[in-house]
Amino acid sequence: MSKQTARLRFYAELNDFLPKAQQMRDQYCQFVAPAPVRHLIELCGVPHTEVELILIDGRSVDLEQRVKGGERISVYPCFERLDIAPLLRVRPTPLRNIRFIADAHLGRLVRDLRMLGFDTLYNPEWDDAELARISAEQHRILLTRDRALLMRREITHGCYLRHRPHPVMLEGLIQRLDLCTSIDPFCRCIRCNGHVSAASEEEVTNNLPPDRSGIQPPFYRCDDCRQVYWEGSHYQAMLGKIARLCPQRASRYNPDTDFNRH
Repeated sequence: MSKQTARLRFYAELNDFLPKAQQMRDQYCQFVAPAPVRHLIELCGVPHTEVELILIDGRSVDLEQRVKGGERISVYPCFERLDIAPLLRVRPTPLRNIRFIADAHLGRLVRDLRMLGFDTLYNPEWDDAELARISAEQHRILLTRDRALLMRREITHGCYLRHRPHPVMLEGLIQRLDLCTSIDPFCRCIRCNGHVSAASEEEVTNNLPPDRSGIQPPFYRCDDCRQVYWEGSHYQAMLGKIARLCPQRASRYNPDTDFNRH
């Protein structure tokens, strides 16, 4: 095995992972050949989960394509408005069900994703190895601010979240993954991620607060942790948030209209 050099160019927001002096220009990467192109990309500091398309000398390849030296490698992020379906993507098989797992610093984001109906696992006690294992075994998109975590080889679907205010982070994630077409609000428990089902007043009466002013049917209860929900002011506020996040579906999730849970 010998030391070789390849020329890489990163496009669009992938440059955010590079030192400022190296952004928007060719990178010359030295490596022990042959090596998978994934290894070269991560040597430059870019997690492979952020990459959607790789071209080597103009030919589309996957992450494990071997690089021998002298190649010109172009690396692209997810395309939001450009259809590249005719090309071979890094992950040719998309996830059939959108499911998440989040690291310890994203509790507020987890609550909003569950409110929108997305199956989202979260345990602040899980370490990187456990997060990676669950993500791979259960085919979940790993959400994290730790780029090194996304470089673990077993992770196939992940999303790096930049340090931004929570509303901006949530909106960016929804737009990036086109989540508005898949939301199913209020079908999951915000506290534990379990499914929420309709319940009678008799079934939940022992779980309601002593002061029941403003509390009235219909009631809903988590099948797992038994948390009780009802349509109070918090419900109207969440409907307003959904309408702002997904304006194209605002007529369905509008605080002034009825919402039918599943």
